[in-house]
This record gives sequence, C-alpha cells and structure tokens, in this order.
Amino acid sequence: MPAEAKKPAPKAGRSRRKSRELVLKGIYLGLMNQKDTSVIIRELADDPDFDRADYEYFRQLLEGVAESIDELDARLAGLLDRQVSELSPIEHAILCIAAYELIHDVTIPYRVAINEGVELAKLYGGTDGHKYVNGVLDKIAAEARPDEFQRGRR
Repeated sequence: MPAEAKKPAPKAGRSRRKSRELVLKGIYLGLMNQKDTSVIIRELADDPDFDRADYEYFRQLLEGVAESIDELDARLAGLLDRQVSELSPIEHAILCIAAYELIHDVTIPYRVAINEGVELAKLYGGTDGHKYVNGVLDKIAAEARPDEFQRGRR
C-alpha cells in the first residue's frame, strides 16, 4: 500500500457496499483518466466514506477489476446490445465490478453480486439503468456460474 494512502484502523461495521462504491469511483477515474490504481487509492483515501469501507476488500476488488478490464470487456461484449464503448462510464464500471465478482470470487453468492451491481446502478446510474445492469449481470451469472444459477432459479 502506498505510504500516502491512509489505511483505516480495523473496527466493526466496515462495509463491503461502501467498498464497492469506492471501487466504482476508482474504476470510473481509471476509465476516464487512465490513472494507475496506486494513484486512485491515494486519491480515494480522502473520500469521506473511506473509513467506513472494508479496506482490504476495496483494494483487492479495485486491483482485480483494473487488471481484468480487458477480459471483462470481452466477456461483456458478447452479452450487450451495443458496443462496450457506448455504455455510460458509470454503467460500464458497475458491470465490470459485478462481473468481476461473478467470474472471479465464488465466495460471493451470485445473487449478492447482482444485487450489489443493481443497487450501485440505482444510486449512480441513469434512469432505469439498473434494469439494464440487472439483465446483463443475469446473463453473466448464467455463463459464469451455471450450477449455482440453475439452483437459484428453481
């Protein structure tokens, strides 16, 4: 961790949802400004929500999504009704975060990953963008976790 980024002291109530919100801001910054994750982490350390987030999860998710962005975009490209470049930067970032969790973190139930993506889209996305995000994430879940997805559909 860069020396300039303050690591919050461990305490109860750290939120993965806050971590995902910070990752959304970070991926957005990365997509818009081509910033390195270490720079993004330092900048987000000043965010008022930083102390309420689960730092380790935030860092792991931010770095994982940033390192996998090309893979995630390729995966999304086959499921979208438009080009990845035509997505709003916010919806693009949300889809990448949730897709990363669905594909690379099986400790998170697929419904949780989808719900968290939808909630981010409701908070930060365009009108009815959450419906689009939900539909795309549903397709990713069906591909990435077919057994879990089928069990959840019963």
